[in-house]
Amino acid sequence: MNTRSGRAPALPVRLPLAVRAPVAGRAISLDRVPDAVFAQAMVGPGAAIDPVRAPGVVLSPVSGILVKLKPHAFVVTATDGRGVLVHLGIDTVNLDGGGFVLLAEEGGPVLAGAPVVRWNPAAIEAAGLSPVCPVIALDADPASAAAIAASVALGPVSADDRLFTWA
Repeated sequence: MNTRSGRAPALPVRLPLAVRAPVAGRAISLDRVPDAVFAQAMVGPGAAIDPVRAPGVVLSPVSGILVKLKPHAFVVTATDGRGVLVHLGIDTVNLDGGGFVLLAEEGGPVLAGAPVVRWNPAAIEAAGLSPVCPVIALDADPASAAAIAASVALGPVSADDRLFTWA
């Protein structure tokens, strides 16, 4: 309690977080991801992108700290503490890093739209795996999950377009 005014201090206001598309392709709902864990939103709410089948770079969906970086996936924690997971394909952990080139460093700052990984979705598909990329709002509360699902921009998407808003 604030002793001068007798009122409790105001809680910080959390602004909506625009989560950007890390790759170009077609934005789809999570329930269309060919993996039950992502499709049932067990990791969290969000969207997925069925990527263009061409070599390219994967961009950071938000500005923040690259807290986890693996060849097939990464997590960026925004300045307000919200984490966003980008998973490059399904079961691509089994490729042991093959086909991915890291362009950023774990633990470092990253801006939304900055390159993080170089990859080739067509090569992933040729290996018999799905190149679909889930983009997940980690630790989102139930109210946020519903708002995220409602805000997903389904259909064609360019890299760095708004994918969904985390209010």
